[in-house]
Amino acid sequence: MLPQVITNNITKNNTPNSMRVEKTPLRDCYIIYDTVFADNRGYFFESFNQAKFSELTGIGTPFIQDNQSKSSYGVLRGLHMQLGNAAQAKLVRVLEGKVLDVAVDLRKGSPTFGKHFSVELSADNNTQFYVPRGFAHGFSVLSETATFFYKCDNLYNKAAEYGIMYNDADLNIDWQLPAEAIQLSEKDKSLFSLQEFIANPAVGY
Repeated sequence: MLPQVITNNITKNNTPNSMRVEKTPLRDCYIIYDTVFADNRGYFFESFNQAKFSELTGIGTPFIQDNQSKSSYGVLRGLHMQLGNAAQAKLVRVLEGKVLDVAVDLRKGSPTFGKHFSVELSADNNTQFYVPRGFAHGFSVLSETATFFYKCDNLYNKAAEYGIMYNDADLNIDWQLPAEAIQLSEKDKSLFSLQEFIANPAVGY
């Protein structure tokens, strides 16, 4: 299923809205495109505007924490989430390099529960990806290095951390990396399976 474009006809000061939003097959999960203004000096673009974002998505929850990481080729971080009242929505982008970004719908009762969507984010395409609460999230680094930046609508809570194995057989995610190149943290080597998540009534969103 191809993403659907949300058309935006609103103009302000006779200037088209610079943010464009595409729906994905997963409800409430969006791809964000920003208009880049470039000339011989370089470029400028508005990377986030809360009012425009809320207008186009209907999501009004403000972001309250920003995080940034740098990783080398083959690093795979994920699949991570926070549970219950500590759940986080994320707006993610890449400042340098290229990654494959993956979101998995783990909202029990969702029609797309257990489905995933992936998108390539890079410093060249300036694409952003909105991952709502109740999703597991991860990314793999496809370039020599990558600097990853994301906004969160809830604070980090170590006690609420949860995760699904990147190579879970039911999810069957293609991370676009050869198996021998994948680099994992010790924590990410011992996460749960999707079936364990389903079987545990104490976890979820």
